[in-house]
Order: sequence, then C-alpha cells, then structure tokens
Amino acid sequence: MYQANEPRMIERIIAPLSYISMGLIGFVWLILATFSKYKGVRPFLRYHIFQSIFLSIAYFLLCKLLGLLLGILSLIPFVNVLVLRINFYLNMPLIFSYSAIQILCYTVIFYLVVTSFQGKYSYLPWVSNIIDANVGQKR
Repeated sequence: MYQANEPRMIERIIAPLSYISMGLIGFVWLILATFSKYKGVRPFLRYHIFQSIFLSIAYFLLCKLLGLLLGILSLIPFVNVLVLRINFYLNMPLIFSYSAIQILCYTVIFYLVVTSFQGKYSYLPWVSNIIDANVGQKR
C-alpha cells in the first residue's frame, strides 16, 4: 500500500537524474513546478535537488581553488616538484583509465543516485547537514 510520506515514482526518477546532470534537471523541475502552479515540491525531492545543486557548485569552486593553489605552488622552486608529483599520482590512470579522483567522484555520485532512487535520504557529512538546515527537512 502507498504511504503518504513515501516518495512518488516520478520523485524517485527526478532525484537521481538531478545528481547525474549536476543539478540541471532538478533546477528545471523546480522552475516548471513554479510556473505550473504545482502545489509544491515535496521535501524528499527538494532535499535531493538542493543537495545536487550544492554539490555541483562546491565541486566547481573546489576545482577552481585547487587549480589556483597549484598554479601558485608551482612557482616555488623546490615545492613545485612535490606538488607536480602529487598532482600526477592523483590524476594518472589507475583502473580502466580512470584516475583516483575520478573513481572517488563517481563512487559518491553512484551512492547518491542509488539511495535517492530507493527513496532514501542520502547522507554526506557536512553537506547533508547544511541542506537539512537550509531546506528545513528533518529525516
């Protein structure tokens, strides 16, 4: 039997697609819900949409910040060799030509997609706490 607090199937589809598209599909869904005078996006879907958008923005900013930091550290004479070696080992192909950083990112995305498709609230330390505080959803 269907329970009132259980996510609908369309919500179970939109939430994983939002993670896969880095929040784009979720953002479009929020805009369509606003213009169609939809009663409101339910807390489950709102939680996953905002978490996917937050993770995408945080990933973008982290990549830009690390790129800037690596650029600055590469100018220091003896530190540049160490920094370039660490950068090489983190980005060299390991398994099926994926680097360690790519494997970590894809593992996190896979976890988020699977849990959201199952109708569960996924938990990432620090990120989920921020989303809970701002969206107002308590699991």
